[in-house]
Amino acid sequence: MNAITDVSGVRVGYSTIVRGDGPLVVGEGPVRTGVTMIVPHDGNVYTEPVYAGSHRLNGNGELTGLEWIREAGLLTGPIGITNTHSVGVVHDGIIRHAVRALPTGTSFWSLPVAGETWDGLLNDIDGFHVTMAHVDEALAAAGDGPVAEGNVGGGTGMVCHEFKGGTGTASRALDEADGGWAVGVLVQANYGRRSWLRIDGVPVGEAIPVSDVPTPYRPEDEDVPAPPVAPGPPPGSGSIIAVVATDAPLLPHQCERLAQRAGLGIARMGGTGSHSSGDLFLCFATGNRGLPHTTFVRDPRLAVDVRSVNDHVISPLFDAVIEATEEAILNAMIAADTMTGRDGITAHALPHERLIEVMARYGRGPAAR
Repeated sequence: MNAITDVSGVRVGYSTIVRGDGPLVVGEGPVRTGVTMIVPHDGNVYTEPVYAGSHRLNGNGELTGLEWIREAGLLTGPIGITNTHSVGVVHDGIIRHAVRALPTGTSFWSLPVAGETWDGLLNDIDGFHVTMAHVDEALAAAGDGPVAEGNVGGGTGMVCHEFKGGTGTASRALDEADGGWAVGVLVQANYGRRSWLRIDGVPVGEAIPVSDVPTPYRPEDEDVPAPPVAPGPPPGSGSIIAVVATDAPLLPHQCERLAQRAGLGIARMGGTGSHSSGDLFLCFATGNRGLPHTTFVRDPRLAVDVRSVNDHVISPLFDAVIEATEEAILNAMIAADTMTGRDGITAHALPHERLIEVMARYGRGPAAR
């Protein structure tokens, strides 16, 4: 399916909130936001952890729960992604869902992972429209089939390279000689200047400038016609969350190494990890199951047997993360539709026919083939 759900057991669900048009009225809208939930395996994700690791390219963002992942290397629940000002409610919604799902009296504690990117360019981000019910809705919708992309879930109101961005996913399957494992990536893409955009090495952003397809940001160039824009961040502001999944048997430090490689996929697309960007990555691996539970129920084992990929042959997994991250960002932009949000601000979709023309000019893409 070329999606993170190609890793067996992984499920993805969304709650998408789109309502209202016209001038911004804080608390009323327009609303262009949502919640994305990633369920890491087919067991009880609240009591059975899997190994995980994280990486920070630039830290102007939030991904909760990372201290425990850094300390113990354990992911202990589903992963939520939303807008910047709704991280708290999504964090709490995951805990509430766990408490309701587990038997009464279970000795349970939760340090969930909830991440964000800023959708305030199009969305009434200060209106707090995401609720814990949207977390429940996204978890109820989580499935292991094809994954919707573009203007969905937490990616609903996001902008990428000054085009409409959002949610994207991709996967790679290693050759049997390299282990045959699957690697999937899901991104919430909300970063980057237009002029930086590269696709398969082609300078697409320079070929489709903001003078041709307007930017939703306030233009810095006085010669560029200004769309209706309220004072806000400069072009290129924003963030990206990348979640990497694999069925390879990795230890926590190896998960961290895979998470780090997501930054190289972003760099291939023209991302730079700018000062104003929250570029935060998480990798979890389902190749070791049956780890000690995270409740206080006694586990009589004194030692747990785990497997580990030989570090001398881990590079194909790195390659897979880089390629899947690069393509997931592209898929988010290809799938996204033009969206008009608050105050008439419009984020235009990356024009498909124009993209094909530019790629063909450099010997790339379907027209070239």
